[in-house]
Amino acid sequence: MNPQPASVLEISHNFTKTHMHSYGQILKSSVWIGGASVLSIGFRILRTKAIALLLGAPGVGLLGIFDSISELTRTVAGLGINTSGVRQIAEAAGKGDTAHLARTVTTLRRVAFYSGALGALLLLIFSRPVAALTFGNDQQAGAVALLALAVFFGEVSQGQAALVQGMRRITHLAWMNVLGAFYGTVLSIPIIYFYGEQGLVPALVCVAAMGVLTSWWYARKIRVQRVAPAWRETFSQASELLKLGSILMLTGLMAMGTMYLVRLILLRTMGIEAAGFYQAAWVVGGLYIGFIVQAMGADFYPRLTAAANDHPQCNRLVNEQMEVGLLLAVPGILATLTFAPLVLQLFYSAKFGPAVEILRWICLGMVLRVASWPMGFVLLAKGERNIFFWLELGNGVAYVALVWAGVNTFGLPGTGIAFFVSYVAYAISVSLVVRRVSGFQLSAANQQLAFWGVPVIAAVFIAWYFLPRLAFTAFGVAATILAGIYSLKSLFTLIPLEQCPRLAQNLFRFLRLAPVKTSA
Repeated sequence: MNPQPASVLEISHNFTKTHMHSYGQILKSSVWIGGASVLSIGFRILRTKAIALLLGAPGVGLLGIFDSISELTRTVAGLGINTSGVRQIAEAAGKGDTAHLARTVTTLRRVAFYSGALGALLLLIFSRPVAALTFGNDQQAGAVALLALAVFFGEVSQGQAALVQGMRRITHLAWMNVLGAFYGTVLSIPIIYFYGEQGLVPALVCVAAMGVLTSWWYARKIRVQRVAPAWRETFSQASELLKLGSILMLTGLMAMGTMYLVRLILLRTMGIEAAGFYQAAWVVGGLYIGFIVQAMGADFYPRLTAAANDHPQCNRLVNEQMEVGLLLAVPGILATLTFAPLVLQLFYSAKFGPAVEILRWICLGMVLRVASWPMGFVLLAKGERNIFFWLELGNGVAYVALVWAGVNTFGLPGTGIAFFVSYVAYAISVSLVVRRVSGFQLSAANQQLAFWGVPVIAAVFIAWYFLPRLAFTAFGVAATILAGIYSLKSLFTLIPLEQCPRLAQNLFRFLRLAPVKTSA
């Protein structure tokens, strides 16, 4: 007998199992991180609502300013080392090199501690100038100085979280996010209730301190070999972290600067109200897609890093992540396009009608974000930091320039049009670059998704301008339901139903979206 056919069948079977496991991992991480994001956002909305009732709009604004000072200080002091640490840990774990993993973890913890201490010290020293620059006087210098503790605690907790993420402990990472938001709510409200505005910074410090405890609790569950590398070795490894980390830090600052300039353009050309409409559309537009993008950063990035040197596997992972991301995103985008006025009224008020047009264009750009981001992660996973930086810089500059041109040409909707056009350019650019770096090409499944997804989204978007509102709503609802059914059925062909929670299994069978169990 010739055993070759059996071997081929076995290889094919193993290949199929590997693909299904990979798709299942993507969906699992999306559900965990997405669910955690929903709970976290719920807690933050509750906290903001309570602070608004206790202190009014000035208190909410003051809290946002203090939080921005803390985050900006951490971004500069941290030098992106925590994010680059995720890559280093995932790479060492993927190779099974326990000694290198132990040295990387030790180095990351040392660097997180000292960078946090440096950031806290700098904020403490320059508390008066920072307060004067921010508030016009130094009356809040004491509060700014106290923020130094929040900077230190936040950087240490991020260093511990990098270990959890790099080792792909997705459930632990999700719980860390939920607990952080929960403690933020439980601690902030009583402190601010008793101390008013004076309690804003102590509340932020308490939240950051609890972040250290929760991240330590989950990080300690990961058994890593204890090593005590010499400081010379620590400096050598830290320099490797800095090479990518500094680029990520600059990219983060660039993103903050881009959004600042966009708001400045609106403020100077159209006034504070226009800036408010843009902010509302931006928040709502990124709410649903944010769940998918966060899942990419939480699990996909470490998995991709572990396979970065294997071009075929790397490209397969990108296509799989893109496919699941789009299957999850398209129904949500169609629903947002259909119910944009209602969603804005629900989150804000009926006065935010001018934000509807911005939101609809942002939705188009968000589809391209979901499609292009997995390709961008290839550059990070492969350590192509300079290419990644110039792509992000080009996207930021293009967006600001397009906003300026769009506002002067189309008025307020020009901000949304600019976002869409900038992501068209970014998606084309990153696909060309990644094709050169790893030979990436779209899979047949993603080409099929584009074949039906693009016309459906375009039809719902365009129908808004030609159909009466009732007819448009009916058309949008029908498109959303059909796209949702298609996405669920497609996911079931990729992922065994048995991997879903039992409640979801019963629901899908009841809706006839999955085979009904038959008794033997």
